[in-house]
Amino acid sequence: MDKPLVSICIPTYNGARYIAEALESALTQTYPYTEIVISDDASSDATLDIIKRYQLKTAIPIHIYPHEPSGIGANWNHCIKQANGIYIKFLFQDDVLNPTCISEMVDLLEHDKKVGLVACKRDILVDKTYRNDETEQWIETYGDLQDHLNIPVIDGVQYLDRSVFKSRLLLIEPLNKIGEPTVFLFRKQIVDDIGFFREDLFQILDFEFCNRVLRKYKIAVLNKKLVGFRLHSNQATNSNMTHVKSDLLKYHTIIYEKYFFLINRNLQLKLLKKYNPLFKQLVKIKRIFK
Repeated sequence: MDKPLVSICIPTYNGARYIAEALESALTQTYPYTEIVISDDASSDATLDIIKRYQLKTAIPIHIYPHEPSGIGANWNHCIKQANGIYIKFLFQDDVLNPTCISEMVDLLEHDKKVGLVACKRDILVDKTYRNDETEQWIETYGDLQDHLNIPVIDGVQYLDRSVFKSRLLLIEPLNKIGEPTVFLFRKQIVDDIGFFREDLFQILDFEFCNRVLRKYKIAVLNKKLVGFRLHSNQATNSNMTHVKSDLLKYHTIIYEKYFFLINRNLQLKLLKKYNPLFKQLVKIKRIFK
């Protein structure tokens, strides 16, 4: 039986510095049935020239689709919409995939239909000009996003389900319990069930997406470092730092509005005090009559 096609989705914007490494890692996958889908946000550097040179060097289809810049979420979604594959594998322009990454992820999804998305651990690749105490602290906090959850490893896999919402650590850093899209592989069909990435968010759209996955499916995290996630001064995470505070406020609101009955009681009370005016009034009255 033919294996399913995997679309390696690479959203780009001025990624000339690292895009060749990303493409090399995509083209050297041991998994034999792939296409590469590029959604480019009007790059003004050599990004597209480099990609076009790779188009001439490989039999693996590399499709380039221009995209009018309107936020990173819109570019990610444009990639998905152009993809022909059964599976979507994201790869950011400055990251890399280990050779067996797609093969191992597809194998898991093919054998467990209750899993909607598979992720993995990641190597942190730090640009030599970007290594400092702050970077080391980031790696200490965010290097292994599942470590603090105390989820057992079963046959090399950690399985997350909606019980994650009950955790007292839900709104404690690291808020992202799964990882960046570079570690994702999922069935394209799930966007019909849960929707695309939210385009009104900047910093939290990846784990907000994963939360919606967890409402309907399990997420499996392979206990292997199958991708390299690069830290450097020009990455989109840094350019979007101005949106962190507003995104975090939105995230708390999203948890209150969409996941209230899935979270633990203490967090329910905390969010009621914050967002429910009637509850606030009741608390005030109770204090008066104490």
